[in-house]
Amino acid sequence: MILLDVADVTKHYGSQTVLAGCTFEIRPGERIGLVGPNGAGKTTLLSIVAGRLEPDAGRVEVHRTARLGLLEQHATFDQHRTVWEEAASALGVWHDRLREAEQAAAALAATPDATEHKRLAERYDRLHHELQQHGAYHLDHKIERILNGLGLQSSTFEQQVPTLSGGQKNRLLLAKLLLDDPELMLLDEPSNHLDLEATRWLEDFLANSDRTLLVVSHDRYFLDRVTNRTFELFQGTVDAYPGNFSAYWQLKEERLKVARRTFEKQQEYIAKTEDFIRRNHYGQKHAQAEDRKKKLERVERVDPPREIAAPVMNFPPAARCGDIVIRAEHLSKAFSRPLFNDVSFDILRSQRWGILGPNGSGKTTLLRCLLGTEPCDAGRAILGTGVAIGYYDQLLSTLDPNTEVVEAVRPPRKEFNLQQRRDILARFGLVGDAVFKRVSSLSGGERSRAALARLAASDVNLLVLDEPTNHLDLWACDALERSLLSFDGTVLFVSHDRYFLNRVADHILAVEGGRVRVIEGNYDTYLHLSQLAAHASDDEPRRAAPAKPKTETRAARPPGKKRQFPYRKVAEIEAEIAQREGRIQAIHDALADPDTLRQGAKVRELNAELLEQQAALPLLYAHWEEAVELNS
Repeated sequence: MILLDVADVTKHYGSQTVLAGCTFEIRPGERIGLVGPNGAGKTTLLSIVAGRLEPDAGRVEVHRTARLGLLEQHATFDQHRTVWEEAASALGVWHDRLREAEQAAAALAATPDATEHKRLAERYDRLHHELQQHGAYHLDHKIERILNGLGLQSSTFEQQVPTLSGGQKNRLLLAKLLLDDPELMLLDEPSNHLDLEATRWLEDFLANSDRTLLVVSHDRYFLDRVTNRTFELFQGTVDAYPGNFSAYWQLKEERLKVARRTFEKQQEYIAKTEDFIRRNHYGQKHAQAEDRKKKLERVERVDPPREIAAPVMNFPPAARCGDIVIRAEHLSKAFSRPLFNDVSFDILRSQRWGILGPNGSGKTTLLRCLLGTEPCDAGRAILGTGVAIGYYDQLLSTLDPNTEVVEAVRPPRKEFNLQQRRDILARFGLVGDAVFKRVSSLSGGERSRAALARLAASDVNLLVLDEPTNHLDLWACDALERSLLSFDGTVLFVSHDRYFLNRVADHILAVEGGRVRVIEGNYDTYLHLSQLAAHASDDEPRRAAPAKPKTETRAARPPGKKRQFPYRKVAEIEAEIAQREGRIQAIHDALADPDTLRQGAKVRELNAELLEQQAALPLLYAHWEEAVELNS
């Protein structure tokens, strides 16, 4: 069954083509991440699919039995409702079904007629089954669970909706969509207004749901946990990939390698053929030249690689400083409540420290205390010898909004000529006329890259970054991560981006509950230690309880590891792996053959098979590992 069918959808804004023939299908149970560079048209595509925007051409068909729900960005609420009443309004259809069931039950009890009794019984059974299937007998529990999960505490339930903050209103919008539970959910940046705990709850909720999703998100960790398929929107069209974001990222690179090699070989063949034709057009080999010219005209040209350009974003070598870059001694800070108390640690040269914690926990305050721009209530932070700080403010206030970009990037008191400034801006993806725009006219992503370019021009050895990925697309985030990993100075940053934390940090400062934990490792290390602490807390009452008789302890033994794949013999899996690897090599050989390169249709067919064979191997390897471990 096809839940959504999108065919050749196009959309223009003036002379700009945003969508240029988007075609894809979505089937029940698919959880799809829609990714693409900033400005690719992701929100436009969602609006067209939801029926909020008309395409210039093409069609969008939703299955007649399916309801579609879009996460609104700026919806209006009933100003007289409480939070609970507004959330409950999303379940109006189930309140109606409950009343129908009650009426059917009453009529069933009252009728003496056997035929009517049978008809009413069948109707009641259908309603009862539908209500049970959708948990409609526990609507209040469902509302409370979803509101609490998204960070709307019980104390807000009786508040009037207009009294909520902007972030709380956005959470309420998301709660209403989850309660409405349409067959196809369209989610545009659903985690934008959620803290870490609420985001993790939403991930679990969506991953365990049987509903179909189309999700736009810059949160790569979220996409990895929630999605099982990926659509890439680029240059107005959609390419589909199996798997979550990480699987897409790897398979995309493999596709690019194949596409580059194929395109380059065909271009090489075309260039050699044209050179032969040019040199022999009037000579003794005129007939051969004419024959090759005709063959060249019949060659079906291979498209250039579908490559999304990413900025280089490298930082220059850092001047050496002392071994200890920052020493924190017994730091304490409180405003209306304690943020942290008696915190001590050393940040050493070349380390990369990430600060994480819930909204309002004091992350940025801790960062400012370490830099000396915020006074501590107690303790002190000492900078090491020769430390030069470059600061990236999440509000991007280091850039003068009324200055041209090419001027704003110039560090104070540094000889930095125009060409040098343009070169460093180009490394961060700002080229051409963009460098002569005023900072105020730049998009959020462009301003972020300009601020990072200014840091790179500042000759610092300690990069201090406050939410550096906020306005960057996935490709710019990847470029920033690679540049920080290769930077030989020290990095200290605040981030809610778990993928960024995982990839960049080698130490974590977790600010939570009025304390700071120092963790050697990345986000996964932090998560693992947090889970261990939670399990230890859960086990504490059981450890304190009296021991049970031995005859009752057998049920406490942990179960054996469950299979993820159906049983197969190890030898069978090895044979299939060998067969597929052999076929991949054969396809590579075929694509290197000039005769093949003359046949565009054949090239596309081989490329499609190559991607299919490559996509199958990771699952086979995982199946083989499980079989080796569990087969007996």
